[in-house]
Amino acid sequence: MKAMERNAVKKIFFSILRSAVKLPFKALPLLSLCLVTSCITVEIQEQRLAPRRSTGDVRLDDIRKQIEENPARAIDLIGIYQEIYGSGTGETAATLFDFESRAVNNLRALQARAVAEGRWEDASSLSRSLASLGVQAESSGQEPDFILADAKEKLSQGNDLGAFLAAVQAHELRPLGFDDALLFLERAVTVRQRRTAAFFNAAASSTTAGQLLNIPAHLHEYAQGSDNVTDMIRGVATVLVDRGIRIERGRGMPDRVLGSAFFVDASGLLITNYHVITSEVDPKYEGYSRMYIRLGDSTSPRFPAKVLGWDKALDLALIKAEYKPDFVFSIVDRVIPQVGDTVLAIGSPGGLEKTVTSGIVSSLSRRFLQIGDVIQIDASINPGNSGGPVVDTSGRLVGIAFAGIEQYQGLNFAVPAERLAAALPAMIRGGKAERPWLGLALSESASGAEIIYAAPNTPAAEHRLTEGDIIRTINGRRISAPQGLLIPALQDSIFQFRPGELVALETSGPGSNEVKRRVMMSVPRPDLPLSEAAKVDSRERIAAPLFGMLLTPSQGKSFSSFYQVKKVIRGSIADEAGISDQDPVSIRGFRIMEKDGYALMDIDVKKRRMGFMETSMRLPAWLDSPDTL
Repeated sequence: MKAMERNAVKKIFFSILRSAVKLPFKALPLLSLCLVTSCITVEIQEQRLAPRRSTGDVRLDDIRKQIEENPARAIDLIGIYQEIYGSGTGETAATLFDFESRAVNNLRALQARAVAEGRWEDASSLSRSLASLGVQAESSGQEPDFILADAKEKLSQGNDLGAFLAAVQAHELRPLGFDDALLFLERAVTVRQRRTAAFFNAAASSTTAGQLLNIPAHLHEYAQGSDNVTDMIRGVATVLVDRGIRIERGRGMPDRVLGSAFFVDASGLLITNYHVITSEVDPKYEGYSRMYIRLGDSTSPRFPAKVLGWDKALDLALIKAEYKPDFVFSIVDRVIPQVGDTVLAIGSPGGLEKTVTSGIVSSLSRRFLQIGDVIQIDASINPGNSGGPVVDTSGRLVGIAFAGIEQYQGLNFAVPAERLAAALPAMIRGGKAERPWLGLALSESASGAEIIYAAPNTPAAEHRLTEGDIIRTINGRRISAPQGLLIPALQDSIFQFRPGELVALETSGPGSNEVKRRVMMSVPRPDLPLSEAAKVDSRERIAAPLFGMLLTPSQGKSFSSFYQVKKVIRGSIADEAGISDQDPVSIRGFRIMEKDGYALMDIDVKKRRMGFMETSMRLPAWLDSPDTL
């Protein structure tokens, strides 16, 4: 409403109001309604006369607002805008160029400030976002110096675990000098971490100075020694989670969760499995839950413990108890075992503490968790072993026991120690370790990592990644891996990224050499990514990532329950069920059993291989697919 019109309405209102005192009381509500209606009518007329703004203009405003507050998000929104409307011409192109330049400058300013304030983890995160844009951060090349400085600061504060992890990271970027390696070697010997001492002893010995100067004999001798099983047992604890009483068949039964854990720091930090301590941190759990550790048999005292951080995707958790251990396992001296290597599993199967079982590494590339692959071993693993250490004959940590298949003896699994080392920094920060998520489901084909699904409301969907395209590079780096391990390698390439960082993806169409580059902002990974997608997406689309069959509407009908199988992913549930390309399919039902972690799809399929004989089938699928990025 224009100012003159508002003033005129006010004059009329007060004039009528002055006269209203002479009206009957019952007439006043009607009078007020008429005045309000008049104002609304003027407002509506003004809105009709105002020029309408396009969706593109609204999106440009959204970008403008983010440039200062969140420059990474502004760049992400620019990419989405260009996917929808193109790069534009004239004034629009100039505006987008200006927005991007300002956002990049703000990212660089944030990164420089983080460096100046000694917030190296923030600085490193911002550097990765800048690298995805092809922009060099001002501190590029100085990362090892900053990380080493951070490691020394942690060492001075008594944070041995954080210091050792940071020192290893600095060494991987640029080998440590003799004095620095010696500094961490001395601390490792002081806190009696032999495998950590071995790592820094080797780092010091490999330097020119280390070859000319003698490392103190007592340090070198300790690092060259080995830990025996008796020593290692003293570093393993039984985890007991008391969940009160549960009712079974009308009777109250103690509800207990039993697991194992092992010390990774003299301050009382232990590693166990997430599934052992779930009730301690799961917001959906509403019952009683108290956690303890025990270092001996059932007559030994129990020490209260608390959860510091957890990584559900890797089934790992970091817990703490006020107890000074006699032995601490090293996660610095990483080892990648070979198939056939002898390993030992230590834990409390069935509550029988200090149990040691032996076996060999059966395989290195089993896909059981959402991220990466796991080690298959044949050493006995039973309920109560979960969270215990798996070591080699030299006492080096190989993995963390997490599962066994009861009906098949000798089929047991462990999370690789190298994944624990990569996951620990996020767990040390406390709370839930958030991993980046782009919203893609992938399939490994002869051409590479093929996109078979882009989940709704994710970066992949917003940037319109095309199903059927092949991922060529991530942040300019081509990812290569042995057959069957390409998807874990892609996951590893962004594992350490924080949600909110920019990621550059280069893709090409099947059989095409034309590469398209997109820069998108990652978001936090949902606990069950495909469960979230299945709640909002259509049944025929979700069939691709869950069951491995890509469907198209039959006979061009867009609204139909009849489909044709466009493609079956090899090794998928659909493939195992005997479904093949071009089979006609109708979907009769679809259910998500989120609490139990799986989905069911009821279908009728006419299998070409069986002369198009119609068959009714129920396909089950886990919601925590490992083939997502």
